[in-house]
Amino acid sequence: MFNITNEIKKAFNGDAWHGNHVMQTLNNVNPESAFSHFVPGAHSIAEIALHLTAWTEEVSSRLTGKPAEEPAMGDWPEPEGRTPKDWERIIFNFKIANEELIRVCEAIKDNQWDDEVKSERNPALGTAVTNVELVSGLAQHHAYHSGQIALLSKF
Repeated sequence: MFNITNEIKKAFNGDAWHGNHVMQTLNNVNPESAFSHFVPGAHSIAEIALHLTAWTEEVSSRLTGKPAEEPAMGDWPEPEGRTPKDWERIIFNFKIANEELIRVCEAIKDNQWDDEVKSERNPALGTAVTNVELVSGLAQHHAYHSGQIALLSKF
């Protein structure tokens, strides 16, 4: 039987079909380049990692019954600092957010996956979806941004 929790585990730090999982991609980033804007108007690797963390936390919040809204950190949080230690903290916080999400997912009963997320039906916020669609979307989100990070880390 299909297990959506396994999909988020693979995207986060497992054997992802698309290539490196997000943790591997983040750990391969040179800390000195994590805060650089290599493409005019584009986000830095650190900003993308913070965005991933923000949405992972928001998905956990929604899965625990809280109404859908913008992430508490904001959609695109700015790094608080730009040192290698700050980069380590960003990676650590992403790891913690995903470990918490996995704990939340593992606590969801099979009959709850098709429940709709509490929301005001705002498609821009990814609302009016079921729990399984929400987690599936986050796994896709992880893969998409992992690809961006992998490309940016080549500069």
